[in-house]
Amino acid sequence: MVQGEDRLPSSVLFACSMNAVRSPMAEGIMKMLFPFKVYVQSAGVHEGQTDGFAAAVMEEIGADISRHVPTTFEDLHDTSFDLIITLAPEAHHHALELAHTMDIDVEYWPTQDPTSEMGTREQRLAAYRRVRDQLTARIRQRFGWKPPASV
Repeated sequence: MVQGEDRLPSSVLFACSMNAVRSPMAEGIMKMLFPFKVYVQSAGVHEGQTDGFAAAVMEEIGADISRHVPTTFEDLHDTSFDLIITLAPEAHHHALELAHTMDIDVEYWPTQDPTSEMGTREQRLAAYRRVRDQLTARIRQRFGWKPPASV
């Protein structure tokens, strides 16, 4: 698979508020698109609970996050990431504090929280799919992902 490996950091941390929806989705997408190329982890400012809707929409694209256990910044054993991508304002402020004392790049990707969507089950799942698809597009663009060559 030919990818923009010159644009790939060796390690990425995705962060959001609760590490239950957005950051685990981004972690799963990154691992799916760049398997064994980048060390990827996710964390939240607070510890949330595993979200079934997030797992369901990720399963639709072949990424299994059903066993994800929400983690906080404080739970991280290693904080020497090359890049932290934050998906929520609170996580961004926390990451900037961490990066202040270390040589870590921080990027803010404002991402809607799909848990705030009200309505039917399908309407709520549609909100999760929008977030998943936006994260997929952003990760592909940012890291220069290219589809595998056809044989």
